Amino acid sequence: MIELFPEGFEEIEHADGVELVAYTDASGEERLWHAFGAARGAEVAEGWEDAWRSFHRPVRVGRLWIGPPWEEPDAGVLAVVVDPGRAFGTGSHPTTRLCLELLDGLPTGSVLDVGCGSGVLSIAAAKLGFGPVTAVDVEQAAVEATRANAEANGVEIDVLRLDAVTEALPPADLVIANIALEAVEALGPKVDAPRFVTSGYLQSDEPRFPGRRRVERRRAEGWAADLFERI
Repeated sequence: MIELFPEGFEEIEHADGVELVAYTDASGEERLWHAFGAARGAEVAEGWEDAWRSFHRPVRVGRLWIGPPWEEPDAGVLAVVVDPGRAFGTGSHPTTRLCLELLDGLPTGSVLDVGCGSGVLSIAAAKLGFGPVTAVDVEQAAVEATRANAEANGVEIDVLRLDAVTEALPPADLVIANIALEAVEALGPKVDAPRFVTSGYLQSDEPRFPGRRRVERRRAEGWAADLFERI
């Protein structure tokens, strides 16, 4: 399906399996037949072009409100407005929320956000009073999305394209890495920071870093986030 429809498709879960849906024309339906040997066509309901917005709802984490630009932030919150059209995460995933919970309870200082995606964690850190904030990602599209979202939120973030696994990382008071477990563990020896917030892995995973002790763990929906401090 990714090869046939690189612009995207929808997965709909049913009791007896998963339905894959591509919004396409007659030529796309023909490609489905050739690839899978069967396909079913249906007219798209009116208003389909705005239906995706219903999947992006605001999230509250402590003092923070994270939501799309068409939603109105709650009164008295620190609003992080993220355009879902830029992808790379909108704050709704449990690992992002867990990182935000840990971030909100820490002393302010400089921050390095590794694998920044859309910049949710970087922007939230800036809104919470951390600074300076540096965000890095190996994907140029993520770098551009973070810069755009930072500008839209009126915060100053230094955004760099960088492969954190192979390149040197700048020091900071706090490093945040909400990425895959393998990448988190590879970062451990390279992180130069008193505090290290990690996530992007399951509750059953137990990352360990020599010279650091885990001081707090948060869990939600089978996912986990950890706070490590230098011994």
